[in-house]
Amino acid sequence: MNKKVIYFIITLMSVTLIALMIIQVYWIKNAIMVKEAIFNRDVGDAVSNAIYHLEHIDRDRMHRLKRNSLRNTKLNFIHKKDSLEVYLTDNFTSFSQDHKTQQNLHSFQSSGQFIQNIFGQPPKDMLKIENRVSIKLMDSLLKVEFREAGIKTKYEFGIYTPKYRKMMLQKTGHYPKELLASPFRFLLFPGEIFGQKNQLMIYFPNERSYLITRLWTLLAASLVLILTIIFSFTYVISTVFKQKKLSEIKNDFINNMTHEFKTPISTISLACQALSDKDVAKNPSVYESYVSIIDEENNRLSGMAERILQSARLQKGEIKIKLEKVDLHHLITDAKQKLDLLIKQKGGVINMDLPIITISTRNISQGIIISIKDNGIGINKSNQKKVFDKLYRVPTGNIHNVKGFGLGLSYVKSVIEKHHGKITIDSELKKGSTFTIYLPLKKI
Repeated sequence: MNKKVIYFIITLMSVTLIALMIIQVYWIKNAIMVKEAIFNRDVGDAVSNAIYHLEHIDRDRMHRLKRNSLRNTKLNFIHKKDSLEVYLTDNFTSFSQDHKTQQNLHSFQSSGQFIQNIFGQPPKDMLKIENRVSIKLMDSLLKVEFREAGIKTKYEFGIYTPKYRKMMLQKTGHYPKELLASPFRFLLFPGEIFGQKNQLMIYFPNERSYLITRLWTLLAASLVLILTIIFSFTYVISTVFKQKKLSEIKNDFINNMTHEFKTPISTISLACQALSDKDVAKNPSVYESYVSIIDEENNRLSGMAERILQSARLQKGEIKIKLEKVDLHHLITDAKQKLDLLIKQKGGVINMDLPIITISTRNISQGIIISIKDNGIGINKSNQKKVFDKLYRVPTGNIHNVKGFGLGLSYVKSVIEKHHGKITIDSELKKGSTFTIYLPLKKI
């Protein structure tokens, strides 16, 4: 796939994802605003009901106080008559007699006090907010109404008197400034015309978090949806790049395999043409050399094909490890002897002690450590993580002087892991690499 097409798709998907997230945030914000409006309405209804009940309680209290006050008033002018109407008639009739003027005047003043006790304003002490409302009563009324309205969050209330510009009562006294700034303000005793205009103020310390918790289902669903979209987007993009990288590796593998197979095939073809020459057939030594070349190249082709097939079977899990008791040092020495000629042709040396290619072993409590160290060109950090990937070859630019299919280290890692071991690499450019293999010991 063309890079421009890939980047265009990524840009388009990114813009779409951002737009979806913005829309989701917008709807969540609107939902919170709706919940806030419903919350304000419920608070208003609940507090209004609490004030209504408080007003009834206060009115009953006032009536009881007036009734007790009337009982304590001495009405000497009533005598044995039970009716106020009869009393007033007798007083106004006797008021015209001169010798009883002072007595009647005193009786009339007493009747005025009686009427004042019935219809007049209560004493000022009775109208003080501290004497009319208690913190416990107000809190009890609010708690009941909030519970019935489904409002289950911490609240603070206070009673403010504008005349004194002072908060007369508070539930805890911890939020005086917040109460004064709160939008929840309600008039206490709204039925009174001439009384003090005391205000009941409500403040909810956890209002925002409470509203959000009431939307947790919507928020959780939105969060899951957004995370799913982000995960899907990331997965698709990573898959596209992996497929692109895999395509490049596949093409590189095919090119390398074609090159690797082409060389022995060409050699065999040339040897066969030489063998068809009658002069070559007459010379046994030359004839045998060409036959030997054909055999070597054929073995080389067979070995390359076998490595590819083994790698495929190993990846599919078709290879089963059969554990046997072996002498590890003998295996290392045998491998050295097989590769010694090839290493010498390239000007290298395999030495068990001296540096060039150094192989060492070390016993530990539960296994053995094998270290293979060289002083070659080294591998940079970014490529060290990929050298064990199948078909991966360290890039060398336009220089194609490295043979192989990128299967060797992948095959080694798979076999080591089959033995429940592990392999690591420590390398630095221009200083060489060290491969460390750990194999656990197991009794068989």
